[in-house]
Amino acid sequence: MKQGIHPEYHPVVFVDTGAGWEFTSRSTMKTRETREIDGVTHYVIRLDVSSASHPFFTGKQRFVDAAGRIDKFRSKYGQNYGKRAQKPDAR
Repeated sequence: MKQGIHPEYHPVVFVDTGAGWEFTSRSTMKTRETREIDGVTHYVIRLDVSSASHPFFTGKQRFVDAAGRIDKFRSKYGQNYGKRAQKPDAR
């Protein structure tokens, strides 16, 4: 492998805030928040959805609206979403 072209790889702990579940792994992501696990400093990465809370994996439908995503979408696209484009008059 070439030296100096690869990103740094760090131990991280992914925390699913919706399910209260966490798992450790390694990643190139870093955060300001860290946690000591078995004498190793891990960066804490918070997730809205993981396999512990996603309906496909759990079989349960659950409403998750993190930071008003639906309202943000509606304000961005307004009433135009879902309507077909009008064809110009062929005069």
